Amino acid sequence: MAIKLHGHPLSGVTRRVLVCLAEKGLDYEFLLVDLATVQQKKESFISINPFAQVPGFEDGDLKLIGKDSFLPTNRGPSPDTSRMHMPIKGTPLISKDPKKMGIIGVWLEVETQRFDVVGQKLSFEILIKPMKGMTTDDAVVEQFQAQLAEVFNLYEARLAQSKYLAGDDYSLADLHHLPVITNLQKTKVKALFNARPCVAAWAAALLARPAWQKVTAA
Repeated sequence: MAIKLHGHPLSGVTRRVLVCLAEKGLDYEFLLVDLATVQQKKESFISINPFAQVPGFEDGDLKLIGKDSFLPTNRGPSPDTSRMHMPIKGTPLISKDPKKMGIIGVWLEVETQRFDVVGQKLSFEILIKPMKGMTTDDAVVEQFQAQLAEVFNLYEARLAQSKYLAGDDYSLADLHHLPVITNLQKTKVKALFNARPCVAAWAAALLARPAWQKVTAA
């Protein structure tokens, strides 16, 4: 088995790679990086990702790290593994058509710059802080809910024209949203989805995909 994925199953960026592999129907070996014991900073993992952030990806002599490794926190777009190493088999997540790929690229950037940055902050305030015994800042939640509402207004207009963000076919642009959507659906932010029929239907379709169900059930 040539493909090895080093990461943590609850890491959103790791999950993006996991769902890519599931959509493509690829066999791989998952190697747990125990973040609780700071295993990502040990030499065995540093040799794969010198920035000490999950995930790390190996396919034979090919080693890839995520773009998040270059950020001060493990936040942002999915690892480059999901964009750069995309076999032909399984669900087509990208396109050979330059125009279609351009559209996918645009919505990948929208996800990174507009959706993910806000969704991660909401997840931290509403989900992570209570788990760590910290107090949620309601003012911050209100601020970022308002920002997410603006993003979803844009999504609602787009999804009224096509089933998915980059067109009528599911693509990497949609897949990248899955970890944060899953988190937000567990919170009061779910109301922002439900208030927009097209966004709600789109999110439900993403969450129901067998590949994502496989990842979240593991």
